[in-house]
Amino acid sequence: MADLMGTKDYENGLNFLEELTENGHRIQEQVLEEILLRNAGTEYLTRFLHGRTDKQLFKNNVPIVTYEDIKPYIDRIANGETSNILLADPISEFIQSSGTSGGQPKLIPMTAENFEKKTLELTLVDPVVKNETPSGLTMRTLSSCYFMSDSFKKSAPKICTSPIETILCLDHRQSMYCQLLTGLLQRDHVVSISSIFGSVLARSIKFLEDHWNELCSNIRTGCLSDWITDPGCRNAVSSILTRPNPELADTIEHICGNESWEGIIKKLWPAAKYINSVITGTMSQYISLLDFYGGGTPLVSPSYGSSESTFGINLNPLSNPFDVSYTFLPNMAYFEFLPVDKDGEEKARESNLDGVSSQRSLEMTNANGNVEPVDFANVKLGQYYEVVVTTFTGLYRYRVGDVLKLTGFHNNSPQFQFVERRNSVLSVDLDKTSEADLLKAIRNAKRHLEPLGFIMEQCCSIVEESLDFTYKSLREANKIAALELRVVKHGTFDALMDFYVSKGASINQYKTPSCIKSEEAVKVLNSGVLEKFFSPKTFF
Repeated sequence: MADLMGTKDYENGLNFLEELTENGHRIQEQVLEEILLRNAGTEYLTRFLHGRTDKQLFKNNVPIVTYEDIKPYIDRIANGETSNILLADPISEFIQSSGTSGGQPKLIPMTAENFEKKTLELTLVDPVVKNETPSGLTMRTLSSCYFMSDSFKKSAPKICTSPIETILCLDHRQSMYCQLLTGLLQRDHVVSISSIFGSVLARSIKFLEDHWNELCSNIRTGCLSDWITDPGCRNAVSSILTRPNPELADTIEHICGNESWEGIIKKLWPAAKYINSVITGTMSQYISLLDFYGGGTPLVSPSYGSSESTFGINLNPLSNPFDVSYTFLPNMAYFEFLPVDKDGEEKARESNLDGVSSQRSLEMTNANGNVEPVDFANVKLGQYYEVVVTTFTGLYRYRVGDVLKLTGFHNNSPQFQFVERRNSVLSVDLDKTSEADLLKAIRNAKRHLEPLGFIMEQCCSIVEESLDFTYKSLREANKIAALELRVVKHGTFDALMDFYVSKGASINQYKTPSCIKSEEAVKVLNSGVLEKFFSPKTFF
């Protein structure tokens, strides 16, 4: 990616950011007011507000919901009914979530006006998938929307080594091969290496490891491999691969031919200033691998967002990847924060926040003992929250499912650290092991095992010893069976990715799930099992 941002643009951006964060509380109130003025007459809000736009009435009457609560409304729009069901503005398309956290992709309404607020700077990418709903509205991922937009098509030649045709190629192997090839051909001009998620970048380096000999052959001869059959890819790459370049091929061959690939990114792209990717939450498991490949190249996790909304940006890009916090942008949506206990368990019972799926929820009042969400101005340092959003595109008090920790403030805007997904919890008897706890236990086992070469049973024991007191107590009481590790053959997790992609997930947004609920997905993993190992311990 080329570094084309001028000093004036940079200063203007910083000034705008300071203005936003200094006036965060006021802007939040304005955002909610504007959303209600636009959409109070929609079918959904009329049920609770009866056409009124009072903000306090909104907080008192409109229930907190999950996707399942509003899915019937979205399905009606997708099947051809008017968009006025959820929002007054016409829906231009649906944003499709990755589908790897909850099992099935979600459809999130999008308007042409709101699209600009959600565009992300993405470069090293995989294929773009587009489908249509029965209504004729397009259904695609957020990244796909960006890559298909006119603004990206105009800017891509200036900032990306990859031709737009290779980015939009639907065959992910051809797309990745061609993007790596054009990146290597222009290696001296690359100033950053970017992907949406750390897992995508790790997969790209693995692809490079498997294909570098062939890539060098293409560069040496000036001819593209015959298996690249996509016309757009062939034509676009041919405009860059214009002649044989044996000198460049020798250089790349020498770098990739080393036994160790430590620092491979820095060696192949010496002008790269940073690696740009989401490496928080589940993606933190890739930090050590990307550090290894990067050879000291800083890892930057620039922004925090989802299909539902853009939330914030990282104002300290060179911070420790494990300590990244995001400053919330008050103009993106109206944010509320539902307090949760430190172990990730909700203080508010689901029965009191069960959305609009029953008549009782339509009459929801704030009874004593129910914990209510707090707004921008009332979050507390060190507290854990689940983020709740109200957007310009028809989501009202919608639970995103992310658990965050308040780490500080920038002016009057809160800064949050991503902790985990709310539904990524392993539950046995009374014990609930969170995604963060599980990752911590695995890292602890890894530190012990790498230098000593312990056998797998001992690995099971170390993982168990790293879990919390409740788990250990229930394990000792035989309420929880011995921990089991299953070793799978090479390619099993690629097969899992292919499964989710076949169900509608985007390769570009795919995240390897840490907690799988789909029986079909479990079958995919079990089909690759080579051996099973159990913890030999019965108590701690």
